[in-house]
Amino acid sequence: MKDQGVSQNIDWISIAIYATLVIMGWLNIYSSSLSTTSDDTFIFDSSQIYGKQFLFILFTIPLIFIVLFIEAKFYEKFSIVIFAIAILSLMGLFVFGKTIAGQRCWYAIGSFTLQPSEFAKAATSLALAKYLSDVQINLKNVNRQIQVLLIVFLPVMLILPQPDPGSALIYFVFFIVLYREGLPGWYLLTGFIAIVLFVLTLAFNNPFIVIGITALVLVLNYFRSRYVDRNIIASIILLVLISGFSFSVNYVFNNVFKQHHRDRFNILLGKEVDMKGIGYNTNQSEIAVGSGGFFGKGYLEGTQTKGGFVPAQHTDYIFTTVAEEWGFLGCIVVIGLFIGLILRIIYLAERQKTKFSRVYGYCVAGILFIHFFVNIAMVLGIFPTIGVPLPFFSYGGSGLWGFTILVFIFLKMDANKVNEW
Repeated sequence: MKDQGVSQNIDWISIAIYATLVIMGWLNIYSSSLSTTSDDTFIFDSSQIYGKQFLFILFTIPLIFIVLFIEAKFYEKFSIVIFAIAILSLMGLFVFGKTIAGQRCWYAIGSFTLQPSEFAKAATSLALAKYLSDVQINLKNVNRQIQVLLIVFLPVMLILPQPDPGSALIYFVFFIVLYREGLPGWYLLTGFIAIVLFVLTLAFNNPFIVIGITALVLVLNYFRSRYVDRNIIASIILLVLISGFSFSVNYVFNNVFKQHHRDRFNILLGKEVDMKGIGYNTNQSEIAVGSGGFFGKGYLEGTQTKGGFVPAQHTDYIFTTVAEEWGFLGCIVVIGLFIGLILRIIYLAERQKTKFSRVYGYCVAGILFIHFFVNIAMVLGIFPTIGVPLPFFSYGGSGLWGFTILVFIFLKMDANKVNEW
């Protein structure tokens, strides 16, 4: 079947939300970057942050047309090739990459830099959707589980050494998608328990306390109901595994994590107070957010923003500009737009009749959600700073283009009724 007219069938609601977020993102980048630049407000000035971002937005327009012009079937047919190119681009960073702020995450092309990990998310989503759309795939099968986990963890293993833990964290959202497609629930449960044990061990700074709490829970669970499987051997094995994991936390924390990662966790857990050092960013972020009140101080009127008190405000901490200048009301609007776009994509994914387009849609929604959730959690000081940008808001061409490609590939699938090939 030939592609239907994109303009007639594309979801204009999603495009309207996308365009609104991009425009609002640029307005906040403009405000946050004026505090450290000259009085020249020419928006095309490529020497200024807001000027560069405006040019990135302009280049996004032809990029959207290219994505929509390509036949929807292309993305499924060549998904593995696209994934392979993404993996090669990540591998190439170790030889040709440029190091910025201690991270080897970018390719330098003159004064322009490109971050391949931003595009690898869409490539991984396509590869995952392609693999899962095979009618023979059964995620209850251990061999299939290993194969699908390799697709997820291959880019993670290349991103972590850069080091870029923030980008690597994003890939764990694929477990939710895999669970939706039949992956046993114990994968998610195990991950959740591991995170809780990790935090508890760091908080108490004593593995024996965590082990004692775990043992108490197991004992109470064993005796509380006749419906519980009272397998004492399984409980003992579980306790041993948890004990081993808990004892390993301190080793990993002290020998694997870098010092700035340890500092951020210690501050988050209240074990250190360093408002002038590693905790300065979070502290200033919280001040900016709290100073906005309900209606905000007004656009271009934020004192924290104009004073340049919040470092990296145009990137990881861009939401502080929203909170200070637009207030609680503005924050609700931005959060509502993100939630609206994510729910809209989920709705579109559910109405797809092919597994490929449905899985890809869920990957898109998951990636947007975890970026949105973690970034705002970082700004509010309830999550350590790990460098996760806010989609369509944070400064950067790679991020903007990566998210644009991610979203519009799915909109192309939906517009052209890929389920009717």
